[in-house]
Amino acid sequence: MAMSKQTVTHDIVIIGGGLVGASLGCALAPLIKQYGLRVAVIEATTLPEATEPPGWQPSFDARASAIAEGSAQRFRRLGIWEAMQQEASPIRRIHISERGRLGATRLNAQDVGVAALGHVIPNAWMGRVLHHELSGLPLEWHCPARVEQLAPVVEGHHLTLSDGSKLVAGLTVLADGGRSGLKEQLGIPSAQTSYQQTALITHVGVSQPHQGIAYERFTTDGPIALLPLPGNAMELVWTHPSGDEKARLALSDSDFLAQLQKAFGDRAGRFTRVGKRHVYPLKLTTADEPVRPGLVALGNAAHALHPVAGQGFNLALRGVMDLVDTLTQALAQARFEKAENHLNVADTLGAMETLTRFEQCRERDRANVIRFSDGLVKLFGLDWPLLGHARAAGLIGLNLAGPLRRSLARRAMGIER
Repeated sequence: MAMSKQTVTHDIVIIGGGLVGASLGCALAPLIKQYGLRVAVIEATTLPEATEPPGWQPSFDARASAIAEGSAQRFRRLGIWEAMQQEASPIRRIHISERGRLGATRLNAQDVGVAALGHVIPNAWMGRVLHHELSGLPLEWHCPARVEQLAPVVEGHHLTLSDGSKLVAGLTVLADGGRSGLKEQLGIPSAQTSYQQTALITHVGVSQPHQGIAYERFTTDGPIALLPLPGNAMELVWTHPSGDEKARLALSDSDFLAQLQKAFGDRAGRFTRVGKRHVYPLKLTTADEPVRPGLVALGNAAHALHPVAGQGFNLALRGVMDLVDTLTQALAQARFEKAENHLNVADTLGAMETLTRFEQCRERDRANVIRFSDGLVKLFGLDWPLLGHARAAGLIGLNLAGPLRRSLARRAMGIER
């Protein structure tokens, strides 16, 4: 849609139309309807058309994400889980082990009375479902477009876009994955800790049905995760010391599969096929100021985690829903305190009082997840003989202790924070 190049005022501007930004757009639907919110979404990458689900054909190489049961419940709340579920592979069991050690922990959906602990869904499918839902909302899209300048003003923030548009937002949401440099432009520092590891991600075929089992296997080089996909296929996340992944990228498919078989073992069967390989450096990143007056960071713009526990997107989605809940409460309170015709929606949404409540709601959950994932990496990364025996005993003990195992399962599901 052609847009005027003069300054346009919005209640909320979402920078980033990926999974986090699109989820926020869907979650804002009730507020858009109730208060007539003016919402814009800015996305730098051209998005595929959100055609009806039957027109979608997945590829073997499509990246996927592990969606905890708690996230599935949140998608149900948004009314889109039925569509999401069409391409979801349920995780019915999680098997945790350490290479070279006896002992393992098995988490079962039956232990906590659910059909699945989580689901693995292709990212492209999640994006298609989310954008199809967004197509029915009165949102203003700038796509493809980049934010070239973001500056605080009295009304919130002034945005200058690469398509020539100029916007003013009462609340600006950074959901761009932290790659745009906007945090740096605003002087928002981030604490970063490199794990000196790189994740190699691909899809592999397996010789036997995976039966909905997800594997987390710790090795001295780093964890290996396998997530169930449709058919006899699994998503592989293989962590390497930084630099070591280059040799495995250069391997032929058969040699790569042979090395994976040796590293992982036969528990999932024989590896029969490998897709396109991608690599990502791993680091823990947390924004020092996830909220400012008129500004909030979500998803990887606020926190980037090690993938060992598969909690990155699930943590981000909880942030999305908590933000919308906080905005809903703030608008309801402001309407109660003021005559409706004097309610300044944009000021209420961007008020530091509102965003501080949101941050107070998020900080404990975020800290717990970071502590858990970071702790796992460090615990299993220490190659001390006595500690190795203690880890093995711990895995055996955890598998035998029903209440502890069920508590861990609920945390993995994103239900218990």
